[in-house]
Amino acid sequence: MKAARWWLLTLLVLALPLFFGLDLGRFLTLDTLQQRHAELADLYLRHPWKLRGGFLLVYVAMAGTSLPGATLLTLAGGAVFGFGWGLVLVSFASSLGATLSFWMARLLLRELVESRFATQLAEINAGVQRAGGLYLLSLRLLPVVPFFLINLGMGLTKLRTWTFYWVSQLGMLAATAAYVNAGTQLGTLHRLSDVASPALLGSFALLGVFPLLARRAWRHVETRRVYARWRGLRPKRFDRNLVVIGAGAGGLVSAYIAAATRAKVTLVEAKAMGGDCLNTGCVPSKAMIRTAKLAQQMRHADAYGLNPVEPGFDFRKLMQRVQQVIADIAPHDSIERYTALGVDVVQGHAKITSPWTVEIALTGGGTQILSTRSIVIAAGAQPVVPPLPGLTDVGYVTSDTLWEHLATLDHLPKRWVVLGGGPVGCELAQSFARLGAEVTQVEMAERLLLREDEEVSALTLAALQADGVRVLTGHQAVRCELQGDSKLLVLLHQGQELHVAFDRLLCAVGRAARLSGYGLEDLGIATDKTVVTDAQLRTVYPNIYAAGDVAGPYQFTHVAAHQAWFATVNALFGDFKRFAVSYHAVPQATFTDPEIARVGLNEREALAQGVAYEVTRYEIGELDRAITDSAAHGFVKVLTVPGKDRILGVSIVGAQAAELLAEYVLAMKHGLGLKKILATVHTYPTMAEANKGAAGAWQRAHQPERLLRWLQKFHDWRRG
Repeated sequence: MKAARWWLLTLLVLALPLFFGLDLGRFLTLDTLQQRHAELADLYLRHPWKLRGGFLLVYVAMAGTSLPGATLLTLAGGAVFGFGWGLVLVSFASSLGATLSFWMARLLLRELVESRFATQLAEINAGVQRAGGLYLLSLRLLPVVPFFLINLGMGLTKLRTWTFYWVSQLGMLAATAAYVNAGTQLGTLHRLSDVASPALLGSFALLGVFPLLARRAWRHVETRRVYARWRGLRPKRFDRNLVVIGAGAGGLVSAYIAAATRAKVTLVEAKAMGGDCLNTGCVPSKAMIRTAKLAQQMRHADAYGLNPVEPGFDFRKLMQRVQQVIADIAPHDSIERYTALGVDVVQGHAKITSPWTVEIALTGGGTQILSTRSIVIAAGAQPVVPPLPGLTDVGYVTSDTLWEHLATLDHLPKRWVVLGGGPVGCELAQSFARLGAEVTQVEMAERLLLREDEEVSALTLAALQADGVRVLTGHQAVRCELQGDSKLLVLLHQGQELHVAFDRLLCAVGRAARLSGYGLEDLGIATDKTVVTDAQLRTVYPNIYAAGDVAGPYQFTHVAAHQAWFATVNALFGDFKRFAVSYHAVPQATFTDPEIARVGLNEREALAQGVAYEVTRYEIGELDRAITDSAAHGFVKVLTVPGKDRILGVSIVGAQAAELLAEYVLAMKHGLGLKKILATVHTYPTMAEANKGAAGAWQRAHQPERLLRWLQKFHDWRRG
């Protein structure tokens, strides 16, 4: 590859000076062509094949190196060879030259562009993969777009070479024919603009629109095919504009938006309003994390100048607080609130029986059938339970069943095993340990939090171990056993078995989308771990959408709400305008202590994707507010484009990391660099100053040393 680049660079270095230095462009004018027409025609009669071959090579070289003169060569093809041979020669020469230019851009520029604009190119390549040939054809049929720019631009994408060649051959044929034909009438031309008349350009513009119209027609045909089995079953009138399945974060936002736009919407929920986040996920876990953190602070009160004390607590009161927190937030997601907003809330299990019909098995008994123009599936996800022999015998809880189980107990079980080293496992393992339990956390991989950078995993490991958690990474759970009244988890590590006794076992190995029981299989809606959707969150049926955990690719409450906006707006107004969901600058956080938060790329991902980056690091231990709060640990790590302040990603470990991240999310979303953050006034003393500290560290690393040396000389001179 490097050899090819050197050859191409050598070719360009030789070709460009020769062309412009020898003023070869003077031979590629209309006057010169008209003056030499008779001479060229005579030469063609005497050496037809030599002239054809020479013409082909010259044209390919000119087009391949993007030198000016292709228009004159096309006219010359018609003038010298006639329409038939001229069209054949120019058509193949222009396509081959365009492909050469395409490959030169790919070899010389793509790697450089990808290193600087990886995120933007990823989105473009996704579009090219879906319909690159169609978009290229549209551009080729519009002569107002310079062909050499198309060649170079497409070379930066991942469009296949063969696709580029044959689409170019086809797309340039109409314009080539027009110009070759004009060349046969060389004597009537007075200037090049005579060829590109307004009428001709208008015709080409219509040709350029044709592929887009054809694509829409193809979509119409595909839509008719998808709905073919339901022909005759589409209602003439609909009970609802939208039916939303699931009242978690995604479903609630969908219903809210539909009601706000005065659509008639029904929200169906089989269990509790608010979904997993309110009832079994984010809310109860964060309530317990806060209590556990306070207990740990009491043990280490000497860090704040107080006498340390072992916290005593009534576990029932602790769980009452957790339930009270849920109850205090519940009105935000309640049936009463959404009914007041104009949403028809139905409690029951929904099943899609046709693209326009939802059958609801009501919680109180009976069935309700609704017809609807559109449907949003927001069924969420559920915990994955590993197929571990003996697991059912010893008993287990998941994040879904944990809170109901704990609410029945007078005391926190003494010995816990937490299966899983992801965010949920780490958060709960640390909380149980801080509340006085003996916790063993088991992770099959070699480290915790595999999606984070290794230093983040190491810091988390140290924090958990400092709180008394026994962390066993690289250990595979093979079975559970009952030995009398004892429950044992058998692990395999480096060929040796290890037995861990426990009172309770928490499965926290991940969550899987809820896909069964909603009629997806019967309708032929494709699933692959999640519901398969397009960029607009549509399923194979254009009126059925998915949002949230059931749609992926993220399992975050805030992403579910984000997707719900796109799914709902597209479902209600997609006939006029559809919006592709954007996953640019998606934040995520793990609420261990210290917290972990990040947005964009981390180093692990940048290396895996081959993205060039530069690291700026700021130690939170240097921050005044962190020192006053006895929270002087952790760091802010910012990845930027080499030599520029454009942010590729940020990882923060420390107190209030999730809060600190918001400034970077805003910056990345709106294209603001570290210089803008540095120029922003931050309140003193706050943890948010860590962001300004990181921006300042970047600025110091990019000081204009030469300018500073001149300034030093200037100041020396001023002192006399």
